[in-house]
Amino acid sequence: MRAAIQQEIGQDKLEVVDDVEAVGFGPGKVRIRIRATGLCHSDLSAMSGVLPQPAPFVPGHEGAGEIVEVGEGVTNVKAGDRVLVCWLPACGACASCKRGQTHLCIAGFLNAGTPNYRRPGGDVFGFAGTGTFAEEVVVDALCAVPIPDDVPYEIAALIGCGVTTGIGAAINTAKVAAGSSVAVIGCGGVGISVIQGARALGAAEIVAIDPVEGRREAALRFGATEGIAPDGLADAKNRITAGEGFDYVFEVVGKSATARTAYENTRRGGTLCIVGAGAMDDNLQINMFELFFDEKRILPSLYGGGDVLRSYERVIKLWRAGRIDLEGLITHRVRLEEVNDAIDQMRTGEALRTCISI
Repeated sequence: MRAAIQQEIGQDKLEVVDDVEAVGFGPGKVRIRIRATGLCHSDLSAMSGVLPQPAPFVPGHEGAGEIVEVGEGVTNVKAGDRVLVCWLPACGACASCKRGQTHLCIAGFLNAGTPNYRRPGGDVFGFAGTGTFAEEVVVDALCAVPIPDDVPYEIAALIGCGVTTGIGAAINTAKVAAGSSVAVIGCGGVGISVIQGARALGAAEIVAIDPVEGRREAALRFGATEGIAPDGLADAKNRITAGEGFDYVFEVVGKSATARTAYENTRRGGTLCIVGAGAMDDNLQINMFELFFDEKRILPSLYGGGDVLRSYERVIKLWRAGRIDLEGLITHRVRLEEVNDAIDQMRTGEALRTCISI
């Protein structure tokens, strides 16, 4: 079957090949025919080595498709079911799950060390234990979440990561208050989803900060009240908050420099929410006095910071009600053979989300 593969960490391009086999099928597993997958910035981070990932590997973790077959003991889905791929399933038995923090379950991460694919030359891994840039993938049954018939595959794919991450950060993690002021640093697909979540909760001012003009313009269509370049943030802070700082600032880039900027533009007693996935050797510096004196809440948000199954359901309900726009997030559509075009579109900031048809 066909799949897009990164042979070595650090390569800029993927190779689309047709000699890949999805492996690992058996008890507790399902085989999914991927129909659509989104390109998330985390895929690029894995390609560059910012996020740890063994190679060679098939990128992609934001996918949707249909169940081809199920292994022994699988009861949550059956052949023919339409599903989205959950790259961080909850095992239900670990300490995090028992505490109700199912999004912190690490069972899914452990799957990343087991090859999902094989080629004549050897084993191939799937990014984040999945790898949706392929015609088929074999994953644990809990990774396959049924979707209603009225949800298109390309919409379901986005719900599987970027949309849930961004909207969840606003609703689950930060719990944005109605009438508050919000700043979002980084306005790709996840940042736009943060904006939509803040708007749904009734934020009064939502300032979108991004160096790419097209993304700033897009942010206005999705609910931002203002779109500015990074060098305009100080002025916006003064105009909107009288210099005090925003009630909520979301960092959706994954770099210590922008996280520090976010901290400095959060008001005393306000909330800084870290959404971007950064590198292990990129350290954020905050001195002990300001940490104590300013009493700013620093809240990291992993995968939207809540039970992902409930988050999926909420996103679908908001989408059906017209409260959020998911179709508009897809600015580009390509075939698997054109995956490198999608990568270029994301690197330049041209795309919010590119949907790849498999």
